[in-house]
Amino acid sequence: MNDTSNRTIELLSPAKDINCGMAAINHGADAVYIGGPGFGARKNAGNTLADIETLIKYAHLFGVKIYVTLNTLLFEHELDAANKLIHDVYNIGADAIIIQDMGLLETNLPPIPIHASTQTDNRTADKVKFLENVGFEQVVLARELSLEQIKDIREVTTVPLEYFIHGALCVCYSGQCYMSAAINNRSANRGECAQPCRLKYSLKDKNGASIYKDKHLLSLKDLNLTSHIEALIDAGISSFKIEGRLKDVDYVANVTAHYRQVIDKILSRKPEYTRASSGYSKASFEPNTNKSFNRSFTSYFVNGREKGIWSIDSPKSIGEKIGTVKRIAKDHFTLNSSVKISNGDGLSFFTKHKELSGTKVNKVEGDKIYPTNLKGIHQGLTLYRNYDKAFSDAVNKNSTSRKIAVDIDFTERENEFVLSIVDTDQLKTSITCSLSPSSANNPERALAQIQTQISKLGSTIFHPENVNISLSNDWFFQAKELNNARRLLIEQHELKRQNHFKSEKSYFEPNSFPFPKDELNFTANIVNKKAQQFYERHGVKKSDWGFEKDATIKNAELMRTKHCLLYMNNQCLKDYPEARKLLPLTLYNKKDSYQLEFDCKNCEMIVKKAH
Repeated sequence: MNDTSNRTIELLSPAKDINCGMAAINHGADAVYIGGPGFGARKNAGNTLADIETLIKYAHLFGVKIYVTLNTLLFEHELDAANKLIHDVYNIGADAIIIQDMGLLETNLPPIPIHASTQTDNRTADKVKFLENVGFEQVVLARELSLEQIKDIREVTTVPLEYFIHGALCVCYSGQCYMSAAINNRSANRGECAQPCRLKYSLKDKNGASIYKDKHLLSLKDLNLTSHIEALIDAGISSFKIEGRLKDVDYVANVTAHYRQVIDKILSRKPEYTRASSGYSKASFEPNTNKSFNRSFTSYFVNGREKGIWSIDSPKSIGEKIGTVKRIAKDHFTLNSSVKISNGDGLSFFTKHKELSGTKVNKVEGDKIYPTNLKGIHQGLTLYRNYDKAFSDAVNKNSTSRKIAVDIDFTERENEFVLSIVDTDQLKTSITCSLSPSSANNPERALAQIQTQISKLGSTIFHPENVNISLSNDWFFQAKELNNARRLLIEQHELKRQNHFKSEKSYFEPNSFPFPKDELNFTANIVNKKAQQFYERHGVKKSDWGFEKDATIKNAELMRTKHCLLYMNNQCLKDYPEARKLLPLTLYNKKDSYQLEFDCKNCEMIVKKAH
């Protein structure tokens, strides 16, 4: 068994732009993933190289890594531009690229670490072992894996394993969904997913009998693995990933701060694991994941199959339950709970037709809540809060910063004055100060002034833990001279930290380690000749073009998912084989129709376009 101790534990946060990236770093992220100017799996989350370089320079002060996403499939004419972009992000100091298209590995790459996106469909030990042997330096596992499956993968691999712990869930295995491409010509593998899984559908059996009518049957709740982090660490996960490259600053700040606290508590009593970056963050608000966008939460398959992973009544943010309506009057209502409601709060509830509706709070007087609209609100109704004004204000007024603890020494030796700084990473910078001392009339006051001036680090990333002064005489120094010396010291030490935490070079060397299969169908997502060459070099004898290149594939699987509508309807075929008489099932809405098949051996549901 591989030793899982002595690992660095990384909290990996999303950034749709530089502001989100800064918020992630300040609230405790050890790494940030961000889209570049193109080829990222969120087409609307691209950033300029200049912004990414600025983020990298700030991140490296804390040893935080910046991963740039280029995790889309690439057509032939795009490979050169994608390769150039990889060289560009390497040149500005990015710490890794995250890719999906294996064709990139057949191009001339700079010496930058390469991570395998979850889009490469990393479900099995054989696949992860292959990626490790090819040269990937981190692998993002499929969200559907359980703790036991992760342990099995860890048993036969040593590559760092990355796993999603929070955020929106794709109902399909990542990289294996072709529904959006098939019906909207918007490929999820090209960063253009139209999210047809969040739409309303009906379900009928082979006789046309209705099972569900107008429900969001493929829509899942959001992931929240707060209570499973320690078990995941012990199972072999090194990088804990928050989903959300389309989310705003307040979401990134809140969720990152939450998981920073969770992970730090674990690391404080598990010395065999170490944190992946430096510095400390103390949030100026109390993090609470219930307050950020969520469709309510699930732990998904981390402990195996469980009930309630779905959110079929609404794909929108429902919020946190706050109670039920106790009394209703002409223009207000009261709750049966003591939850504090504020002016401006957003409330949501399900109508009698199970449609999500909502209203805004205009004012609160005592226990009386005056909403914008009372329509649909009645006694006994369960209410949720999907916008907490007080919490939002606290996050938006956020003054959280990230600091590096340092010791400062001011010493006199051989008629020279030396100012030194040593940080928690044991990096040290010393300068000889240009000072004009005079004898102190009041030694005690002079010493206090020295202490005050050299420890003024408020606007910097440093926080003075200890300040030591060792002088041979009772000297007085001009405050201006001490301030100049301190500023010069800080500038040089910041530069030292940036240089110390520069990205590591990693040279990719092509090999011919055999792929687990020698034949590949369209789900291998091969859309360019270089990707074809890659698989040929690794022993694949026959490979089909991917869906994005050949959308005429007959009877194609548009989706394969662990979410089973029969299981949801308490008709799992393993427990209720008589339900087979209902097959085939048809999933449909006004625009599209799909046939469902069931692979009970693997507990998977298959979605195909109905003929």
